[in-house]
Parts: sequence; structure tokens; C-alpha cells
Amino acid sequence: MKIAEINTAAAELAWCKSSYSGAEGGECVEVAARPGTVHVRDSKERTGPILSVTAGGWAAFVEFAAQS
Repeated sequence: MKIAEINTAAAELAWCKSSYSGAEGGECVEVAARPGTVHVRDSKERTGPILSVTAGGWAAFVEFAAQS
């Protein structure tokens, strides 16, 4: 897949910004859920890399992060 195709596909996803992301910048994360897959990106670099994980993997990460 070419970069332009990836950026087009990313633009078609419904991205949600983390409630922990403040207006002043810093650590800003956005996620977009699709059936079976969760996509994660840096909200400051919307055309940058996207991490895609299984829904189960994302659930395990969120559960682990909530324990910290």
C-alpha cells in the first residue's frame, strides 16, 4: 500500500481523541475502531504512522493501563 492510500484510508476512519489529551498539546492520542481492529495515531501528526492492533489486544492494553 502506498503512503497516499494509507492517508486516504486513515482520513475515512472516525477518529476519537483521548479525553486525557489537553488543549495545550503534549501526549495526544487518537483511536479509530473498526470491526476486529483498533487504529492508534498521534493527533499532532495525523498523516504520520498508525499503529493497528486487534480488538482483543487493545482491550488487554486498556485493562493493563487502567491498573497503573
